[in-house]
Amino acid sequence: MRIGVDFDNTIVSYDGVFHKIAAENGLIPANIESSKDSVRNYMRNVGREDEWTKLQGHVYGARMDAAQPYPGVKEFFRRAVVAGIPIAIVSHKTRHPFLGEKHDLHLSALGWLEAQGFFDRADIGLDKSNVFFELTKEAKVARIGALERTVFIDDLPEFLDETAFPQGVERLLFDPKGENAHITHFTRINSWSEMMARYLPALTEAASQ
Repeated sequence: MRIGVDFDNTIVSYDGVFHKIAAENGLIPANIESSKDSVRNYMRNVGREDEWTKLQGHVYGARMDAAQPYPGVKEFFRRAVVAGIPIAIVSHKTRHPFLGEKHDLHLSALGWLEAQGFFDRADIGLDKSNVFFELTKEAKVARIGALERTVFIDDLPEFLDETAFPQGVERLLFDPKGENAHITHFTRINSWSEMMARYLPALTEAASQ
């Protein structure tokens, strides 16, 4: 087994982050629901598309510290590394935001991973050489193929449906809110605990003893 994992909204949870920062900057009223989609939809509906684009760059750049890992994802990586299972992060991420301050989004993401202990040998111990931020979706697909992953985990069904997606790779749809229950041609996983139980059963059993 050789595992590939997407970054944004798969490893990193932005639940409440966009709402918090948008409210702090007076971009939304306080009664808007806290989800990222609710914030985006409100801002688009009131003609603030450019402000929404700038907000995304601000969160993914200067405010990555406000984001948290999904429950269980660090333990999944930790057990995979300990077991010697090849695991890599492969993400489609532009280098800089389209609008607003020119944060280096790749460095911000790497800094978040470092702060969360992903590269700490006393914690998770993932090697930085196993992290890839690609500038286009096409490059992300190509990287998955070049790394010869047998499993890839992503939150976007449209990416997993890419025509050029490497054949023979098991595509897992990370769906923590159950928003893609209508999709049946991928295995849907609702949590990293479920992922661990399905794909690292021996390690899960050993850890519980």
